[in-house]
Amino acid sequence: MRGNARWELAANDPAQVQTLAAALQDVPCLRSISSKRSTNGNSLDTLARLLIRRGLTDADSGARFLAPCVAHLHLPERMTGLRSAVDRIDAAIERKDPILIYGDYDVDGTMAVIILKTAIELCGGTADFHVPHRIREGYDMRDDVIERAAAAGIRLIISVDMGIRAFAPAETAHRLGVDLIVTDHHLPGPDGVPKAHAVVNPNQAGCDYPYKQLCGAGVAFKVAQGLMQRRLPEKDQTRLLLSFMKIVAIATIADAVPLTGENRVFASLGLDALRRAVNPGLKALLEVAQVSTKRPPNSTEVAFRIAPRINAAGRMDVARDVIELFSVKDPDRARLLAGKLDRLNAERQEEERRILRSIDERIAGDPALCEAYCIVVDGEGWHRGVIGIAATRIVERYHRPAMVISRDGEEAHGSGRSIRPFHLLEAVESSSALFTRYGGHSHACGFAMPSANVAQLRAELDAFARARLTAADFDPVLDVEAELNLSEVTPELFQMLSLLEPYGTGNHEPTFTARNVRLIAPPKILKDKHIKLKLKANGGSQEHGTDNRQLRTVFEALGWNMAERLQQSALLAGDAIDIAFTIGHNDHPEYGGLELTLRDFRTLPKAESIDYPRANGTTLHP
Repeated sequence: MRGNARWELAANDPAQVQTLAAALQDVPCLRSISSKRSTNGNSLDTLARLLIRRGLTDADSGARFLAPCVAHLHLPERMTGLRSAVDRIDAAIERKDPILIYGDYDVDGTMAVIILKTAIELCGGTADFHVPHRIREGYDMRDDVIERAAAAGIRLIISVDMGIRAFAPAETAHRLGVDLIVTDHHLPGPDGVPKAHAVVNPNQAGCDYPYKQLCGAGVAFKVAQGLMQRRLPEKDQTRLLLSFMKIVAIATIADAVPLTGENRVFASLGLDALRRAVNPGLKALLEVAQVSTKRPPNSTEVAFRIAPRINAAGRMDVARDVIELFSVKDPDRARLLAGKLDRLNAERQEEERRILRSIDERIAGDPALCEAYCIVVDGEGWHRGVIGIAATRIVERYHRPAMVISRDGEEAHGSGRSIRPFHLLEAVESSSALFTRYGGHSHACGFAMPSANVAQLRAELDAFARARLTAADFDPVLDVEAELNLSEVTPELFQMLSLLEPYGTGNHEPTFTARNVRLIAPPKILKDKHIKLKLKANGGSQEHGTDNRQLRTVFEALGWNMAERLQQSALLAGDAIDIAFTIGHNDHPEYGGLELTLRDFRTLPKAESIDYPRANGTTLHP
């Protein structure tokens, strides 16, 4: 977090907090924790504030959030088009007709293929798949693939994580006598949805499905759920759904959809099931990603260790390897494929660094780009599999919307990412005439266009952004959920916070502030990049006493990549600072315990500092 971040403390209604906190005492998963409440009694109040912040204002909704289970899944047939889709798949299985699944090449798409292919085969059907090559075929469905499938005798094609704007391919399928089922989660365009045998998308007009934020694999899961309810014994269904949740959890976290509602059920139960993975490919992937199975992996490990290796296949090579990895039974073959994904990910990282160096040089040398409200930067031959990641890094670095475009002669392909106040798909649609195709949602998009249109796009998007953003929108914002005294950071509070996991989009790890805390030892720099501070709440005792009612008020706080900020601030022992932090736990058997992770800090005037005795008996005057 940059030093000029604006801390925004969530407002709360004290009466509402107190009412919910009282009701939460009867929630089963909290009874064993709250029965041991510390003397300050604030842990449930803090949890209540966090739940209200997430829109959960009563004990029932809070209990569902804190303890998700399979019973919380919605009935699949509530999704428009799903019953018709299941009817058609069921008929194909009965007739032993081959089925083709047409999926995207990213984590979401490949996981969706695996889910639906496996479900069809478990139900007695036969399913092949096509995952397009990112460079040669690009995103979304193509007429020539449908034509080849029809020539091979395929009469049913199911798209996953794509197809909601595939009007021409839908017409081709109809002309060739192929039934097309579109399953997707992306927003439909202004022209509605394609004319297919069935369209399954909770975001289509007229769909009353209670939860709209599913990823593509989540929609495929609902189709699989409906199909298994139709064809499999009830006693097998829960076991198989939990098995599929491992896969849909990876996709849900990787696709950065909100971890709320049904997605929270997928992520929570799926992550827990990952520690009991039996699939040889999944076990090999966890091994090369160095993810321990001694405990459930967290969402950070999925997002930054597992997902990038899956994505690397589609970004740098052929995504078919991912499907094979999850389908193979031979452990040796699985380890070979997982090792290949690991190497491709290393190649992706190096290509990403090369593109980012070029972009940084371009921005530094171009005053117009430095002042742009929407950054549009292009380069010849940039790897199209990496430009989306590059766009994300540019948004993180400059905190403004960004489009990164790879030119290949007369054709260009781009990927965009955005900031909270700026709806990226609306911006792209405002310049729709410049594209040959495009799609996306509020914070991410992809498109193709003639290279000659790039300059015009840069001008139009900047004008569009200037009409909707102010300079203040570019200041990074740190959302703070509550202000605590360090004495309120207790094992009890940590246990309650753990029930909020997994964290991710829509359910970020709670950040707290503590005001006017003191450094009681010189700050340390670790590995030239990170920092460690020893902090004490003003007016609190330094250590635990024999009386267990005394509260801990001294904590170590780790700040990742904050060494430069520490050196600029010249902090000394005895200085007072305000901190923004998250609460974690170090599991080391000897040095473990609660610890803080700094998100940001602010120095206070030196006049407010106090004297601390040095070890030799002299006094430090900061």
